[in-house]
Amino acid sequence: MFLSPPIPYGRQHITEADEQAVLATLRSDFLTQGPQVAEFERQFAEYIGVRYAVAASNGTAALHLCTLALNVQAGQRVITTPITFAASANCVRYCGGEVHFADIDPSTALIDLKAVRRLLESHPRGHFHGLIPVDFAGLPVNLEEARQLADEFGLWIIEDACHAPGGSFVDSHGQEQRCGNGQLADLAIFSFHPVKHIATGEGGMVTTNRRDLYERLLLLRTHGITKDPAHMHRPDQGGWYMEMQELGYNYRLPDMLCALGISQLQRADDGLARRRELARRYDEEFAAMPGVQLLQTSVGHAYHLYIVQVADRRGLYDFLRTKQIFAQVHYIPVHLMPYYQELGWKAGDFPHAEAYYEHCLSLPMFPTLTDAEQVYVIECVREFVSRG
Repeated sequence: MFLSPPIPYGRQHITEADEQAVLATLRSDFLTQGPQVAEFERQFAEYIGVRYAVAASNGTAALHLCTLALNVQAGQRVITTPITFAASANCVRYCGGEVHFADIDPSTALIDLKAVRRLLESHPRGHFHGLIPVDFAGLPVNLEEARQLADEFGLWIIEDACHAPGGSFVDSHGQEQRCGNGQLADLAIFSFHPVKHIATGEGGMVTTNRRDLYERLLLLRTHGITKDPAHMHRPDQGGWYMEMQELGYNYRLPDMLCALGISQLQRADDGLARRRELARRYDEEFAAMPGVQLLQTSVGHAYHLYIVQVADRRGLYDFLRTKQIFAQVHYIPVHLMPYYQELGWKAGDFPHAEAYYEHCLSLPMFPTLTDAEQVYVIECVREFVSRG
């Protein structure tokens, strides 16, 4: 039996270069609101292939900034998926808007754009205002199809790409569309939580190609305050002068965390390649393993998560824990959370999402997972499902 320390479903990787980058910033003149913020934004935008990037304190703050920038307010209705972290829906509620869900495609666990269309067609034009698709587990949504739908019904799009930096899909013209590149969504967001591809502890990023949204995001991120004379009502005041022009928030990301993000970004492609290598090995083993069902994949999958579906999910979850393998469940359907049930959602509303939840389990997936550890995980899953 392979002996290993506990194996989590995800784990950050901090190198000496990361430590030195943070240490250098700690010894600099700026711990926050300094040059590392703009540099992280510049390098991340270049990596994604987008015009603008705005760093935020976390992925949830990034989502909230997006809904604020798009003027979501009471009475507006936004569609998202029930299989996501709650923040994808909560950001609409923060602004007083209404969240509506569309069921998932059971083959991918992504929001089903056909279900979105049915929802849109069941109401008058103008009833819905926005769409928040999620690149769940790292599998990109086909944003070309989503964009066509959004244009037809007058919706904006926020792409929740927290799971998919470096991910991509190929559009109908044969062009690679990288997640968050701003070509098809109005805004996109990323997370730098420790288990994500790029870790800053906490942190997030908004990307866009729209200058108007970019400028509004910068204002909203910092209390709604500007020090730029070009945007002031009274630019003739002294050097101390600043203007709060609307009700914003303190959603800044400190320089020391941006320094860590810059360092992590340098090996993002290596980490992505390793995730895909691990996924290929899992695919090869599980494809022929009775009792294990896999989700559909694609060449551009970024593999934040590797998910299997089994008949006895609770049994496998508990069994793996006895083997020091700490798998996880992603996610409890948002519409089944007590808060959303109080708003009227109930079990049975989205059968594909609920069936997926009953059987899904996320296995260890992170770049420093060793080959031996992965073999151990596979053999433990095999041992459990072979019992029938």
